Amino acid sequence: MPLAKQRKIKLTAFNLKPGTLLAEKYEIMEKLGSGWEGEVYLVKEKSANIERTAKLFFPQRNVRNKNIRFYAKKLHKLRHCPIVTQYHTQDTFLFRDFPIHFLVSEFVRGERLTQFINRQRGKRLPPYQASRLLYDLTVGIECIHQTNDYHGDLHSDNVMVQGCGIHFDLKLLDMFHWGSPRAENLQADITDLVRLYYDALGGQQHYRHQPRAVKEICCGLKRSLILRKFRSASKLRLHLEKLRW
Repeated sequence: MPLAKQRKIKLTAFNLKPGTLLAEKYEIMEKLGSGWEGEVYLVKEKSANIERTAKLFFPQRNVRNKNIRFYAKKLHKLRHCPIVTQYHTQDTFLFRDFPIHFLVSEFVRGERLTQFINRQRGKRLPPYQASRLLYDLTVGIECIHQTNDYHGDLHSDNVMVQGCGIHFDLKLLDMFHWGSPRAENLQADITDLVRLYYDALGGQQHYRHQPRAVKEICCGLKRSLILRKFRSASKLRLHLEKLRW
């Protein structure tokens, strides 16, 4: 499709019905969500009867397939990080005679961390459980940083909880592209981890009553103090491993 024509297409929704076929290969099962870039569906790969996730990009958000290539390359690069969903392939289907590109990846069962926390007593986690959550997230982010990459949009709606026992079984969802990895991107992941921890504990309303060990991590949410104390995800992980209650 000519670039000028692609830029003129302004789709804001697909709203595909269950049973719709994508590229004659994937059957729509249900819509999982939508956002600025496009919509996400649970699909079934017909030939293998395997459930997968398909992210459909609005054409104006994927000019020259730049965004879909970014996600495919990033997921492939991070394929050895267990906390990252696994990339499968990409394909195209026609929607109102326009070619729409979509990315197919692992389907992650579970619930978003936001919903998980809201189901807990007082809609917050006790300090030890929240610290366990922070540790498991930090280990995952550390793996991403060790590949010289970053998440870029870490919050409770972008974390999927697949299981919870002694450890949290977690998967990260949408990643954001802020350009080539720089120090500030990795630092933002660290401050986002601490903010997520703070919110999981109940936020400002309960912060003053938290134990000293918690406050030593949160640093009053002062970015400069957090980054001075935790210069890397590895530093935060080591701190959590030596935590004294």
